[in-house]
Amino acid sequence: MKIRYFILLLILGLLAGPAALHAQKKALPRPANAPRQPARTELFLDQDNSDVHVQPLPADSTVVLLLGRDQPLSSKTSYVFQQYDQVLHLRQELKLEVPDEFNYVRMCAEGSTVYALFSSRSTPGRLWVGAYNGRLGQVRTQQYETRLSREIVELKALDGRLFATVLLNDQRHVTALLLDVATGQMQYLASIYEPLPTQFTFVADAVSRRAEYVLSQTNGRKSRLLLKQLTDRGQLVSSEFVQAESERSLITAQLTPPQDTTARLLMGTYSLRDPNYAQGLFATDLRPTGTVGTKPPLRFYDFLRLKHFFDYLKPQRQARLRQRTERRVARSMPPLRWRYRLLLHELLPQADGGYVLVAEVYYPHYRYNSYSNMSAPMNYPSGLYGSGSSRIFDGYQTTHALVCGFDRTGNLLWDNTFVVENLRRRELEEAVRLQTLPDGRLVLAYLDEEKLRYKLVNRAESSPNDHQVPIQTGLDPTGNAGPEHATDTWQSDLLPWFGSRFVASGYQRVRVERGPDREVFFLNSVVF
Repeated sequence: MKIRYFILLLILGLLAGPAALHAQKKALPRPANAPRQPARTELFLDQDNSDVHVQPLPADSTVVLLLGRDQPLSSKTSYVFQQYDQVLHLRQELKLEVPDEFNYVRMCAEGSTVYALFSSRSTPGRLWVGAYNGRLGQVRTQQYETRLSREIVELKALDGRLFATVLLNDQRHVTALLLDVATGQMQYLASIYEPLPTQFTFVADAVSRRAEYVLSQTNGRKSRLLLKQLTDRGQLVSSEFVQAESERSLITAQLTPPQDTTARLLMGTYSLRDPNYAQGLFATDLRPTGTVGTKPPLRFYDFLRLKHFFDYLKPQRQARLRQRTERRVARSMPPLRWRYRLLLHELLPQADGGYVLVAEVYYPHYRYNSYSNMSAPMNYPSGLYGSGSSRIFDGYQTTHALVCGFDRTGNLLWDNTFVVENLRRRELEEAVRLQTLPDGRLVLAYLDEEKLRYKLVNRAESSPNDHQVPIQTGLDPTGNAGPEHATDTWQSDLLPWFGSRFVASGYQRVRVERGPDREVFFLNSVVF
């Protein structure tokens, strides 16, 4: 009887079709702490013949778009910079004349200036930069013949110059390239030159006119960190090594911003023997102590010492893991070795003078294609019978984001974790975004198709990981599915903007109950 009743309900659901699905969406409860979405703008663009890149400018509460459109009956692309105010009204549009041979690579900003970097398809090492200054209403361009650069890994601006982390043509070394946008001059920074698989992080500050690099060096068994401070013109100011004296290896780290002259902290990850996987976090104060030439020791925090790191596991598995560890300690056995990879965000200053470190825990994801001899790859030996499978890289999968609070001397004060779902991206770049709320809490958030997923963090307090709201399409201020709703979303992203705001963006297909569907590129203001 129960089986017949279930089948009847299933048939009724199928007959109801989209109407039932719409009713389910509308019935979803809205979290009491849900963010507002007071502004939205739409551009009628198709992702197949357009390319849009978003750059928030916290300095003046605006958003700049680099918009590329494919020209009809041509292989050319036309570009414009568009600037939107804090209610997402178009303030200004300026054309960017990009030569046909260039493809977009990266974008960054400093103050009210946005820099877009392009790379030549035909001439290796040829770069082109377009700089948009919304305050002055002008665009400046420069071309550079770098010859040796193959790939731009990271890009930041400092006092009108671009510091680019560059993979060289030999594909074995990474260095830094300095591009002066005002004069068109360029130079490779000889003080930054490391063999792969080194890891780079760096911070830049216009006030102190300094750029600081953290580079990892390894012999395959143990690794250490090399810190280098440069002027805004690329001249080396100082260099120092940081390493652990025990069996621990330092993998990668972040420095406090150069403008904070009262603190100089280094926080990152360490490993046990295998430098590819993190065992926990470390922190240290780089300022000398009272004794001449001595510095405070490194502090190490195994992931098991953190209160929330393993929240992404089921409670029963967490309990078994901790029991297993306690038994090992009781028997004086070596600690368990973890196999985690972490992507560190830049340190975020806090009102109390401390810092927050966010790290996304990820792993490379692969899919497997099975085939028979009839559908084997082209390099499959002819004349052989049977079947097999091929492994294909499918992006980086994030399991959770760790967030930790440190005081001004590097002591760990608290930790928390944001357990995420459906978060995979092709490139290894930040996906979980962070903002500080007026009451001191933190919000971590990301876009999952048509949904905004988020967590509110109040230091080490436990809080839900499953809060979500749909991205509003404009006709239903309640945030529920109304007269129209998004059915598909592509290339979506969420970026910190200003105050406690984010800007959400991406391509969407919007279904309208009493009208034609539309495909758009959207910008939504998200306010917590």
